[in-house]
Amino acid sequence: MTDSEKILPAEENSNLNAEAAATATATVTLSVSESQQPAPEAADARRDDVEIEGKSLHDMSKEELTEELRRIVGEKNVNAHKEVVAIRQALFAIRQREINDELNDWVADGKAPEEFASTPDPVENEAKELMATFRELRAAYLEAEEKRLEENLRRKRELVGEMEKIVEDADSVNQHFARFQELQKEFRDIKDVTPSGEAEIWKRFQAVGEQFYDTLKINKELRDLDFKKNLEAKRRLIEQAIALQDEPKIVEALAKLRILHEEWRAIGPVSKDVRNEIWEEFREASTVIHRKHQEYFDRRKEEEKRNEEAKTALCEKVEGIDTSSLTSYSAWDAMADKVKAWQAEWRTLGFVSRKNNADIYQRFRNACDAFFDAKSKFMIEVRAGLQANYDKKLALCQKAEALLASDDTRGSLDEVIRLQAEWKSIGPVPRKLSDAVWERFTAACREIFNRRRKASNQRHNEENANLEAKRDIIAKLKEIPHDADPREGLKMVKELQVKWSETGHVPFKQKDRLQNQYREVCDTLYGIFRAGRDQERRQNFEGQLDSLKGDSRKLRSERDRLARVLEVKRQELKTYDNNLGFFNIKSASGNSMLKEIERKRSRIEADIKDLTAKIAMIDASEA
Repeated sequence: MTDSEKILPAEENSNLNAEAAATATATVTLSVSESQQPAPEAADARRDDVEIEGKSLHDMSKEELTEELRRIVGEKNVNAHKEVVAIRQALFAIRQREINDELNDWVADGKAPEEFASTPDPVENEAKELMATFRELRAAYLEAEEKRLEENLRRKRELVGEMEKIVEDADSVNQHFARFQELQKEFRDIKDVTPSGEAEIWKRFQAVGEQFYDTLKINKELRDLDFKKNLEAKRRLIEQAIALQDEPKIVEALAKLRILHEEWRAIGPVSKDVRNEIWEEFREASTVIHRKHQEYFDRRKEEEKRNEEAKTALCEKVEGIDTSSLTSYSAWDAMADKVKAWQAEWRTLGFVSRKNNADIYQRFRNACDAFFDAKSKFMIEVRAGLQANYDKKLALCQKAEALLASDDTRGSLDEVIRLQAEWKSIGPVPRKLSDAVWERFTAACREIFNRRRKASNQRHNEENANLEAKRDIIAKLKEIPHDADPREGLKMVKELQVKWSETGHVPFKQKDRLQNQYREVCDTLYGIFRAGRDQERRQNFEGQLDSLKGDSRKLRSERDRLARVLEVKRQELKTYDNNLGFFNIKSASGNSMLKEIERKRSRIEADIKDLTAKIAMIDASEA
């Protein structure tokens, strides 16, 4: 799998601003632990391509980037945090490409991707240590800065409190004019404070200053001179604020306007008659810039919304891919081309809102990674499956070749047909081995079919000879005289039946018709000769009864024996009747067996009839 398949290339993403921060969640995280997220300033650090000594970070090697990081830490330049974030991202991009190259080589060697582990990088470890040191320096600096701002705010509150006490003593306010100005100067000399307290403290300072000058009874010329100086300063600020309206970079214009407002607050009051007027002029100039800034962000927010909708649609397209339906190389390649096209489309889209930018980028990246991981797994499984199919087909070749040594032509043919069916159920094999293994298998199969064909020709000759022999047996059965002695007639029938059984198969097309002729003539002869034999047996039985007359004990014993035989015959008849209810006569062989059972059933019924008649004769002789 190439880099373009696995992730969006780092050099193509260098202008993706907030997306760059999301890359920190890849296989290797540089300078930030796996449980951390990129610093908030990381997104801003990638808005523009950072340059060091006229050279772009993305054109520098790992060693050059690490050396620059070492210089920043050595100089304890805690304000270079944006440069550090940019160096971190550039190092990560280089390291990610190295890991992807290692992974591609690993997979190309036929190894499993899940067993891959990247080679440790000493440059990466040094960079992590330097970044950890910089974070400690930066944290200490920010902590000290926070304390300084809080101390400034505390001191300004003390000064304003003292000024408020002076104003409260209206009768002696003139006496404290010098002290009040000292307090004002000290207040202004203390610059920045914590943002949360800045507005409140300036509001108190302005209010107390205005209240002081309103109540102060000093020389009017001195007060008017101070008011005039303040008015001139504030008018210069108004002119600068109006000039900012033509600034093309609205974000920079707003930042400069904030500085003007800070200067406005530092300037003392003006006379009451122009105080509201001058403030309204400054506020209106500021409002124009604020309005432009709001319009700018509204447009950007709308654009970010459209970008987010477009990027969400791309995420859904990749996530909606049904990989289970991709069952061939061509299907996977075609879908991979679509995913690459979606990746290219992604790169043409702008940013989304900062809070969603990293998440949606990670979502798209995860979806693309999941697809290409599935593709890689499919390729590995297919290659393994091709080899397994080859081994199975090779085993079938060996089985087919082993059948050549067997003398069982019919069994070999059945087995090779089964092997052919099994061959069809096995999937494809490696293309370079496909023709050879197929030729080997078909060669063995052709030889077996040729042997079967020769054996079949010989069998047909034998079946034709058997057909003539069985026709001769039927002719001889028809020549047996019907008035012959029953015993002799049955003997001749049975002798010919033995010959029939010893004669082999006939052609299949002639089998049923010949068998029906044979059974028809046998049934006729058996019916004639058995009727005569049964008559003879009844006569003999009557003779036996005559000899047993007067011996009631022997008569009862004979009757009991006949009754037991009769019961056995009845049970046999019942068994045949039950079997007939479950018998399948859909096939020709089933129909033949049904006729045989019916013949046996008929014989049992005849035996039952004969036994019943004999028992009746015994009962009649005892009456």
